[in-house]
Amino acid sequence: VQLQASGGGLGQSGGSLRLTCAASGRTETGFYSIGWFRQAPGKEREFVAVISWSGSSTDYADSVKGRFTIFREVDKNRVYLQMNNLKPEDTAVYYCAADQYNSENLVQVDFWGQGTQVTVSS
Repeated sequence: VQLQASGGGLGQSGGSLRLTCAASGRTETGFYSIGWFRQAPGKEREFVAVISWSGSSTDYADSVKGRFTIFREVDKNRVYLQMNNLKPEDTAVYYCAADQYNSENLVQVDFWGQGTQVTVSS
């Protein structure tokens, strides 16, 4: 499956941005969990959020709980990350990711999208 991320840009502290990940193609298993990671300058890539294949379950990093929401449009093969109450520490390159062997969580990422930069000014 190919992943195309978009929607990054410059946001203000306390503001909002929405990221979009468009998925195309098929996996060997016919399903995948999908979500987002991010990598700030000088730091390791970290998990942000995931949504299950069915869309019925989600999980978030503690640092974004209550501020970010992940949801998907199955018929359009799109996943969104709604980011509210942005903080300067949310500044990072955000990557869309999918795991074709786990329908609930991102256990081992098999597919990565290109990154999209999010910069939050204070």
